[in-house]
Amino acid sequence: MKNLQKQMLSEFQDESLFKKAESFGLEFLSQALDRNVYPTEEALENLSVFDEELPENSGNAHDVIDLLHKHGSPAAVTQVGGRYFGFVNGSVVPAGLAAKNLSIFWDQNTAMQVLSPIASKLETVVQNWLIQLFGLPERTVAGFVSGTSMANFCGLAAARYRVLQNSGWDFNENGLFGAPKIRVVTGRDAHSTVLKAIALNGLGKGNIEWVDVDNEGRIIPEQIPELDNHTILILQAGNVNSGSFDDFNSICKKAREQGAWIHIDGAFGLWAGATTQLKHLTKGFEHANSWAVDGHKTLNTPYDSGIIMCDDQEALMSSLHMSGGYIIQGKDRDGMYFTPEMSRRARIIELWATLKYLGRKGIDEMVTNMHKRSIQFANEIAKEDGFSVLNEVVFNQVIVQCETDDVTDKVIEEVQNLRECWVGGSVWKGRRIIRVSICSWVTSEEDISRSVKSLIKAKKIVDDQMSMLRS
Repeated sequence: MKNLQKQMLSEFQDESLFKKAESFGLEFLSQALDRNVYPTEEALENLSVFDEELPENSGNAHDVIDLLHKHGSPAAVTQVGGRYFGFVNGSVVPAGLAAKNLSIFWDQNTAMQVLSPIASKLETVVQNWLIQLFGLPERTVAGFVSGTSMANFCGLAAARYRVLQNSGWDFNENGLFGAPKIRVVTGRDAHSTVLKAIALNGLGKGNIEWVDVDNEGRIIPEQIPELDNHTILILQAGNVNSGSFDDFNSICKKAREQGAWIHIDGAFGLWAGATTQLKHLTKGFEHANSWAVDGHKTLNTPYDSGIIMCDDQEALMSSLHMSGGYIIQGKDRDGMYFTPEMSRRARIIELWATLKYLGRKGIDEMVTNMHKRSIQFANEIAKEDGFSVLNEVVFNQVIVQCETDDVTDKVIEEVQNLRECWVGGSVWKGRRIIRVSICSWVTSEEDISRSVKSLIKAKKIVDDQMSMLRS
């Protein structure tokens, strides 16, 4: 152990090791705008070099980093560039990435203020900024989690606590066995992470009261049943396919008056509320009780940055409560009371840096530009034979379809093979579609035109293949 300790102490003080890792990262970034979006077949095959037994003895830190760069960097997906349109993955704002790099050296645990005064301070500051940015009630509190999947879980956990309290039932003491019934109401196009959160909270997917949606995937307000204070109503800011927004203005205030808890799943769409041009999409959302949103999508923070915001501090903290004789309560914010985790990395640092760098106007410009590029994509592809745009492009999502499901799937495959851009597939109204998610600040007009040309090229390849099969 003494030899290993001596070796690691030497590496700890070896600046060249960390500078090497940084230089490899900078090399990757320098190629991000022009390199292939998806790894080549050769790069994917070379990943087999990592298939080995756990080494018996300690190695050399430089060798580890060299191996990771040689075979890992070529196999990384270039989502930080301007032509990755899959899974609503954002790029990264430079200031946020640099802040994350700095925070890696700090290696902070954000459970308690005493563990990380800087994280405690930044969480407090960012919470206040988010309240101002979105125009939420001043009583709103925020928890900083890994992503909207966990944020939705937290929002529904708080809702579960409050709804049962309304019936005089203490969930923390009694659990769900024998508890009063909780009603869960949501639209038929609710995202799968909402269904996961419902299941994880023990509410049961089979108990959902489904509400029909319109052609854009928006919940139909007139179809929402009469609500009460035993009800959790789940709405959506940004349909994962069409990008559509539920009509919060006509729904939220009425639902609140009926006593229901309103949770909004706004993974990527909630940021529309921070803009001038698109703010109408979120009108009335301030009347909800909880909101889930990602930083690493539309805001373009580094990955692992989700936020739960809740206007009922007691409900959120009580639903995520923990205690222990060793806990040292800080005079200011202890982050563990607002998240399921106790120990967690200080993801708040890059979130703060991104917001600090962009400011209100920068956020507005960046988010609005994603919408403009989406409109451009829809307009350019709609002019081409064999492609149809199926949705009203209200935010950053474009639904494209070819003449048949088979052709649509084959075009997706060819686009991915070409590696000029990357798009994914989905299902919309029972048909296969090409789903285009424009979520990167890097994406330029040229990127859009290049990507559209790639789809056209892919379609020609598919048409030629099918023509040969018929002849």
